[in-house]
This record gives sequence, C-alpha cells and structure tokens, in this order.
Amino acid sequence: MSRHSADLAVLGATVHTLDADRPRATAVALRGGTIVAVGDDAEVRAMCDARTRIVDGTGTVVTPGLTDGHIHPVTGMMMTQGVDLSGCRTPGQLRAALAEERRSGGGRARDGWLLGFGLDPNALGGSAPHRRLIDDVLDGAPALLTLFDGHAALASTRALELAGVTGPVGFPDSTAQVVCDPDGHPTGELREEPAKSLVERAVPEPDADELAAGLRTLMARMNATGLTGGHAMDLRDGGLPALRALEEQDAVTMRLRFAPWCQPGTGEEGLRELVALQGTGGRLWKVDGVKLFMDGTIDNGTAWLHEPDCHGESTRPFWLPPEKYARAVRALAGAGVPTATHAIGDAAVSYALDQLAPLGATPSGARHRIEHIETAPDELIRKFAASGVAASMQPSHAQYTLADHSDNWSTRLGDERADRAFRCGDLLRAGALLVLGSDWPIAHFDAREVLASARLRRPPHEPGRVPVRPEQALGAAEALHAMTVAPAQVAGEGDRAGRVRVGHRADLTVFAADPLTVPATELADILVRMTVVDGRVVHEAG
Repeated sequence: MSRHSADLAVLGATVHTLDADRPRATAVALRGGTIVAVGDDAEVRAMCDARTRIVDGTGTVVTPGLTDGHIHPVTGMMMTQGVDLSGCRTPGQLRAALAEERRSGGGRARDGWLLGFGLDPNALGGSAPHRRLIDDVLDGAPALLTLFDGHAALASTRALELAGVTGPVGFPDSTAQVVCDPDGHPTGELREEPAKSLVERAVPEPDADELAAGLRTLMARMNATGLTGGHAMDLRDGGLPALRALEEQDAVTMRLRFAPWCQPGTGEEGLRELVALQGTGGRLWKVDGVKLFMDGTIDNGTAWLHEPDCHGESTRPFWLPPEKYARAVRALAGAGVPTATHAIGDAAVSYALDQLAPLGATPSGARHRIEHIETAPDELIRKFAASGVAASMQPSHAQYTLADHSDNWSTRLGDERADRAFRCGDLLRAGALLVLGSDWPIAHFDAREVLASARLRRPPHEPGRVPVRPEQALGAAEALHAMTVAPAQVAGEGDRAGRVRVGHRADLTVFAADPLTVPATELADILVRMTVVDGRVVHEAG
C-alpha cells in the first residue's frame, strides 16, 4: 500500500462533519488513526488503492465518534456486581429479589456476600433505608446494596458485623455518615463514599485479570452503541493494573480520559500524588484531571442547598469546611491539572463556580467543569454561562424524577426547586459549554439513549411517561454537538478531535439512520452500523 493511501474509506454515505467549513460530505478516508480526506466520493476515492478497505456507506450516516462526558468504567464494574435491583418498585419486590438471589446465587455472590445495585429509594415505600427491611430474607448472609445514585448503600446486620461497624463513626472532613438509630445502633444506611468504604473493604474484590476481562467486555458493549470515548470520573484501586494488562493485549477500544478522586481530608502529599499521576496512560487512555465532590445527592439528603429540603437535610457541603475544597482546587489548577467537581445542589454549584471561574483554562486548554447541576435558579444559570466553566449533565437522570413531583427527589426539594430540574436547554442557550453523558452505572451507557433523553426529557422506551420540564429539551444537532464537539473542547482537544475534519482523530460513529432527522422517539433504537476508534473498526453490525 502506498504510504499516501487510505487504510479505510467510507463512500456514498451522509457525513455530518460538525465542521462549519464543510458541514456535509458523502465520504471520508482514514489512515494511521487520522482523517486524511473528507469530501465527495471522487475526492475520497482518489486516496484509495487496491489495499484500502472501502465500505459502501449507502444509506448510512457518519458522525464524529460519540464521547460520553461522564462515566465510571472502573467503579461501575465494581458497583454492578450482584443483582440488579433497579426494577424493584416496592419493598415487597425488593425482598423477593433478594430472597431469589439468596436461593439461586446466580454466580454473583463473593465468598457468601450478596451484592446488589441500582436500588431506587422510591422503592422503600417512603421509609428510610434500614437493615430490618432485608435481614430476614438473607438467611444470615452479609449483604451490601448500593442505591441507584452510587452515593449511599444499605448494609445488612451481618455485613456491618464483618466490617466492624458497631456505632457512629466520625468523619471530621466531610458530611459522610453511618446513620444510627436513637440508641446509637447503625441502621445499615451508609451515606457517601467514606461511610460506604467501611463495609466495601470487607467485600472481596475481583483481581486485576477479572477486572480487565470485565472492562474489555464493557468497552465492546459501549462501542456497539456508538461510543468511541468517555471521560471517566474515577480510577479506583485495581484500575491501573487492569488497564495496563489490556494495553499489553492491544485490547483498549475506547479513548478514556481518567480523573481520579480527591476526597475530603486529602493533604499536600495526596495532592502531589494526584499531580504526579497526570499523564499516566497508554495509546488510547490517560489520566488527565481530578474529580472532587462539593456535595452528595438530593435523594439521600446529602446535597448542599441554600435552604434545607423537606426533612431539614441537605444543608452542608461535602468538604468541611468548604475552604479546604477551594484550596485543593487552586493547588491542582496551579499545577496545570483540570478539575471536575460534582455539585448538585444550588449552594454547591454556586460555591464551586465562585472558586473555578477565576482559574480560567489550564495550560493544555482543558476547562474546569462542574458535574450534574440538578437544580439551579435563573441567576445561577447566568453566572454559569459567564464563568467559562463547562457544564457536564446527564439527561437520563430525569428518569428518576416525575413531572408531578411525587418522587423522592422532587418531594425533598419542593415544587419551586423541582421546577428548576436539569436545565440543559437554559444553560446551552445562555452560552455555557454543555457536555452530555450517562453517569453509568447510574444510568445506562447507551449513547443513543442519552441523545434521545436529551430531546424527549423522559426515558425513550416509556412513551406514556410525562416529560420532565420539556422546555429544557435539546434539539437533535445540539445534543449531538454535546457528545462530540463539546467533550473535545472541554478536554482541550478541539483542534484535533470532535469533528470529521482532515487532520482530526479517526474516531467515527456510523448509523443506519440519521440521528439529526430520525424522530426522537426512535433514536434510541437505530442501529449502529460501525464504530471506528483511532482508525480501527471496533464494532461492526453483522
């Protein structure tokens, strides 16, 4: 093959380049991980020879490769061990699911532990999580059930015993909590990561080989939905060995940009370690950022709101005092590290913005960013757009709320604040840089579902569901931009990624229908014909 010819070319397609200089084309050619031609069939065919793989793209639509702006591939692999409880709607269904899992085992338990994930607090019948809801159906087995948002868990009596958790535990640097009854006995509810980890450390974890095999399968499943990359908001213990093992096998099939966590209590030495970790990586993955938390979640009463929720909760930041967060962010930014801050409540978002806005972009061009932004008044929307800080949001999270405000999230906030839910449209129209993602495993990673949810404001496969604040819906082109161009821009890579343009990375998603014209109600089900990462076909239908 000539060194100037293409390795792969797609001809006869509709190509949405998202490049203002040439927004439409019919063909694209790739060589050595780079786009080398974009144009009509004749222009691109001139880049081909007898050894070029030529794909007949008739009837297909090519877009820049989709990137999930917020996923948890490593933590998600850990979290999704066990039984999926997301389908439980009542305490009875929860108990039945656990009893069946205990009887069958399902091959998912580890050393006798029963693990579960995806538990919606709305399934608890209005009660707070408590071990008495589950103990009697476990036959003495230790159980740890992670709630749907990943910020809380319910441990059984035996699990607490094995972990040595017998009463209140102090967390002086954060609002994490081992919830206890008036007599000081743990109820089993564990709020936020420091409390969850007390029991998690007693659960046997998969070894590096198991984790690597799981990540390989996970990436293949993500590729099949059109994903070519993701901004990974964690890097747990075991993640680096697993990724290095996959690198040796040339088995990493997504561009993954990792931001390890910086938890309250992290001192100067810990910050130096996080800075030193930057740049670690391989051909398609690297550590490039740090994830911090300004608050928890509304559903668990651990968000930071200007006014308390209906239970008098969600009144404090996760970092105590919040000035410690500000110092950590400034130290990281001073070392050139881009940060991502989890902030859900209005007070959390406002405080984080005040700290991040003066910092500007990093030397690499990467933006500091805020994740989730679940409820925000008008003045905060204006403040956000003026800050230059990127807004990272997950439209699929609306599935955990209801338009009539009868769900736990809305009830805690009250009507006025619930009406400020997930203001993707307002942030975009105000001029903020909006990045969309799934937050898998909190919601499904299917990129088509994320795009559809952004347009529908309801789960795409529930046509009878009333949309949550439909005026916040995005247009088809806006949603696609937020999963292609915007992730590249927030990473400081807008000059080489996110568009179908000569010289850009050869990351493409090839659909069997046009994501810009297909009805939003059908978008989640259109076939992904091909996914190309770094010029290599990593998924091909049929």
